[in-house]
Amino acid sequence: MSELTELTAVQLVDGYRKGEFSPVDATRAALRRAEEIQPAVNAFVRLDADAALARAGESTDRWRRGEPTGLLDGVPVCVKDVLLLRGGPTLRGSRTTDPQGRWDEDAPSVARLREHGAVFLGKTTTPEFGWKGVTDSPLSGVTRNPYDVSRTAGGSSGGSAAAVALGAGPLALGTDGGGSVRIPAACCGIFGLKPTYGRVPLYPASAFGTLAHVGPMTRDAADAALMMDVISGPDARDWSALGPVHGSFVEALEGGVRGLRVAYSASLGGQVAVRPAVAAAVRRAVQRLAELGAYVVEADPDFTDPVDAFHVLWLGGAARVTQRLGPRQRELLDPGLREVSGEGARLSALDYLAAVDVRMDLGRRTGRFHESYDVLVTPTLPIPAFEAGVEVPKGSGHRHWTGWTPFTYPFNMTQQPAASVPVGTDPDGLPVGLQIVAARHRDDLVLRTAHALYEAGAAGVAPPGLAGS
Repeated sequence: MSELTELTAVQLVDGYRKGEFSPVDATRAALRRAEEIQPAVNAFVRLDADAALARAGESTDRWRRGEPTGLLDGVPVCVKDVLLLRGGPTLRGSRTTDPQGRWDEDAPSVARLREHGAVFLGKTTTPEFGWKGVTDSPLSGVTRNPYDVSRTAGGSSGGSAAAVALGAGPLALGTDGGGSVRIPAACCGIFGLKPTYGRVPLYPASAFGTLAHVGPMTRDAADAALMMDVISGPDARDWSALGPVHGSFVEALEGGVRGLRVAYSASLGGQVAVRPAVAAAVRRAVQRLAELGAYVVEADPDFTDPVDAFHVLWLGGAARVTQRLGPRQRELLDPGLREVSGEGARLSALDYLAAVDVRMDLGRRTGRFHESYDVLVTPTLPIPAFEAGVEVPKGSGHRHWTGWTPFTYPFNMTQQPAASVPVGTDPDGLPVGLQIVAARHRDDLVLRTAHALYEAGAAGVAPPGLAGS
């Protein structure tokens, strides 16, 4: 039943309800697919077939009785290996993490998925502690792009993106502290949502503080909305989590974009050089929004690149996450992480507070911008996926991954919801992503706009042509 790997979570649940196939069928197909793709793309740190099939069997029994336990009962899910999944170690891409331990606790998003009957296939790859916008680490090696294995899958949730793109489960959890859901979603041709900060509870707290979000990585916006209805459930372990959701994200998908005020910023006011093929694909999708009835205006948000302030916050987090490591452990780190954590350790409290000032002013500016516009649309990335195994494209002149991700990290600083939607490919067949951003707490608008593009056939790309796919 290899065709089961092509179905969305919504379609799987519908098939379970109608008795067309079972969670065991879907899980076996997803596990088989994961094993097939692993040698080529290296998406997984660990697969746990026995545990997955046991949960799938329990789910199959519930569906046969007509008693599913939740919205995602029996749906295969992958979990990025920075989020706790009880029963096995969470190594965070690092050789400094001791795999021996109790590992008896779920992260909040994982706990909500478990309560709704989801089937966990295993853990997906991440760079060490999720520190950069590509996915490679001394622990698990390089994760590659499903559309061209010589290219990067993006990061830091690259394993989750590659798994979803290739049919190893329709749903995955990612984390995003500067673009780490949206970057790999754009590179791998899937949908990725960074919710409003605190909308999905996070525990343990990230060393990168309030930049870090947890979000769904899926085939389309409808699956992401369904997943958000689950993982947005409250959890007392996150003191910064938002209150209960009012209404359903799935129900909020309907209504289209007619009358929606859309600001289209092709280059953030000329601050970003965007590859022509990327710009053309994004513009076509924006034109489709106008055809669907949205009021589209070319308008740039009122800010200059906040990269220096972001670096203070990000490098400080890198220093914090490695602070307790001794000299021998530090030698085991990714050399790039070792370098940036050293930079972060030299920052002062005044440096940090100055960066917070920039962040607060940025939030004020974007808040005012969204008084005039419901959503902002930009490219997700200015370039398609580049060669795997490097932090920045060769010859780019960039020092850090932030040099080629200028559209993503500003909206971690402002904590706004933002999603990447696949809207085409470049001449080399590499996916192009469009980013949709809304005001804080308006995740529903991001999802509704993305869903309208999917419904109109303006979103989504052909599946990867990887051997065996």
